[in-house]
Amino acid sequence: MGGNLVNYFNRFGRQWQTYVEAEGSSRTNIDNIGRFYVQNSAGNSIPLSALTTIKRITGPEFTMRYNEYEGAQLIANAAPGYSSAQATNAFEEVFRETMPSEMALDYQGMSFQEQKAAQGVSSSTIFGVSLLFVFLILAAQYESWSLPFSVLLSTPIAVFGGFLALSMRGLENNVYAQIGLVMLIGLAAKNAILIVEFAREEYMAGKSIYDAALAGAELRLRPILMTAFAFILGCVPLWRATGAGGISRQVLGTVVIGGMLASTLIAIFIVPVTFAVVERLTHRLSTRGARKETREPVVSGDAL
Repeated sequence: MGGNLVNYFNRFGRQWQTYVEAEGSSRTNIDNIGRFYVQNSAGNSIPLSALTTIKRITGPEFTMRYNEYEGAQLIANAAPGYSSAQATNAFEEVFRETMPSEMALDYQGMSFQEQKAAQGVSSSTIFGVSLLFVFLILAAQYESWSLPFSVLLSTPIAVFGGFLALSMRGLENNVYAQIGLVMLIGLAAKNAILIVEFAREEYMAGKSIYDAALAGAELRLRPILMTAFAFILGCVPLWRATGAGGISRQVLGTVVIGGMLASTLIAIFIVPVTFAVVERLTHRLSTRGARKETREPVVSGDAL
């Protein structure tokens, strides 16, 4: 009444299954079960219909199994304005409240990959490591532990601009937004490096800290604006992306454009101030340390 898998064979570059079964007309009529005979204890052949009771029930066309257990596939999408992580948490909460304790929940496909990724390195750790590497590279470049602070203090402004652009467009903070934030760390640092590099050269040439900061900002204003707006205009296609995968490109472009606008229009005025403040504090600390080292010891005793 059904079929039996015999073996596999290869042909035309593919693997095929071999089933042994009767014709369709012989398998679709349940009354044909009387044409099958079995042997009783006396050795006589009797029809199988004499030993069976037949009734019709309805059921699924096929049974899905997951890890050898019977299962049912559930497909759900997050509502607008909610991330996949929020939808997953809500789904698990509803499952625990409504399903019996004998049933378990597991994930497949992209949901499974998201669960595995959530168990790995967190996004905060990635941002922290990114800032650490940028700090170490700048410290090696300038041969100073203080100058990188004047560069990296402009990064929060770029991050704020990226999140503000996301919220204004009503987009989600997903993995594409986090990739854009990692990019912003380098892009925001690039603008600050242009100012700090020239300000440091002017300061080493003998100018005061404030004059050097103003000179660096004045000399590098035009190149910063040109490169920043060229990059922003290059990301406009991401901002206006459509079609398959368009939302992911829109999120990435929105974060980068919003962060670069904030870094260019706001941070460009903050970097000279941070350079002056950091250099002044460093100069005070180094001067105080030098005074302690060169101070002569006081000798007590009778005057000669």
